[in-house]
Order: sequence, then structure tokens, then C-alpha cells
Amino acid sequence: MLDCIEIEPNGPATASVIWLHGLGADGNDFVPIVDELGLPADHGVRFVFPNAPVQPVTINNGMPMRAWYDIKGMAIADKQDAEGIRASAREIEQLIDREGERGIAPERIVLAGFSQGGAIALHTGLRHARGLAGIMALSTYLPLAETLGDEASDANRGVSILQAHGSQDPVVPMQLGQASRDHMLEAGYDVAWHEYPMQHQVCMPQIATIGRWLTDRLPA
Repeated sequence: MLDCIEIEPNGPATASVIWLHGLGADGNDFVPIVDELGLPADHGVRFVFPNAPVQPVTINNGMPMRAWYDIKGMAIADKQDAEGIRASAREIEQLIDREGERGIAPERIVLAGFSQGGAIALHTGLRHARGLAGIMALSTYLPLAETLGDEASDANRGVSILQAHGSQDPVVPMQLGQASRDHMLEAGYDVAWHEYPMQHQVCMPQIATIGRWLTDRLPA
């Protein structure tokens, strides 16, 4: 199982957010944001920040780094590493199962991620066999979109999806995020789209939006 950084609530955990970092980062990347979300003091949310495995990444000259899957070219949605994407999805399924063993039902779990991590959150969440509380996809896209129609879980047809993107993103072009949004909307998913005047990052107005959305999805 993946090693994780965890932040426990003040009281007993009654919900969980599994939050996946981007390419080359690690589980520490979004830890500082937890205190900025403005969640209620009694929110009961455990934050789980897993570390992706270290593996060579083609686009970075084969340099080993933490990655959820390989990126094989500048057009990140081309030549997709289906095997790597599916392997990471299985790892996240294990984390969901572990939360269940710790008393957190899937309907009290949010899958979240930034960039590569957001891609895995979308891929895994839309295929998960039981209904989740929500999926948060930041500065990312829907990988293996062509297989979703055959692989989607009926349990998550109505899952709440928060998708946010920077209008000046040079890493994952906003047009790719918009195309993913449109694909999910056409498939009948509930997608709330937010865009911000930023690059491949997060910003304070976005963090405020995330905090409100999590409070709604995981009420104390």
C-alpha cells in the first residue's frame, strides 16, 4: 500500500479526503492548504495525502520521480500510459478500502487531486463500485476518456464533481480541461466548473471554493 501523510481532525474521523499530488511532487504538497479551507471546527474530516511511486518519466528524459503514470510526449493526452493509470487506480482503491476498514463509508469519501493526481482521481472515482461523496479535479483532465462509457460505475453516475482550472495554464491547457468537462457533461455527470486567472497552481479564491464544496459534500 502507498505510504501516506495523514492529518486527523480534532475529534473522531467521520469522513475522508484522499488528495493526490501532481507529477514530481509528493504528499506534502497540499498539506498546508488544509488549514486554509475554512472548514468548521468539528468537521471530522481525515485528510490522506499518498505519495506516488517513483518511476522514470519519458517527457523528463526518463528521470525517476514521483509519478502516477508515465507522460510520453508534450501532448499529455496522447500516447496515454493506460497500464500506469490503471495501476495507480488500483492503489487508490486500496486506500478507499482502508478507509472503510477504519469506519469511513465510501459515501463519506472525497477523491481529490491536482494535475496527474486529479486525472487519477477522475479515472478511479468514476469507475468505483460504490457511490462516493465527490470528486475534486484541479488543473487536470479525464484520462482514457474513450473507455469511460464501458467502464463507468452506475453507483457514481450522480457523483458531485468539482473541476477547477487556470486560464493561463501552460502545463495542462485549459482547453483540455474544458474538453474533459464537456465529455463528462455529455455523459450525464454533475460537473461544477470553475476557472481562475492563474497558471498551473492553486489560488486563494479557489481554496475558498474548495472549502465550501467540501463542507457541503461532507457535513459534520
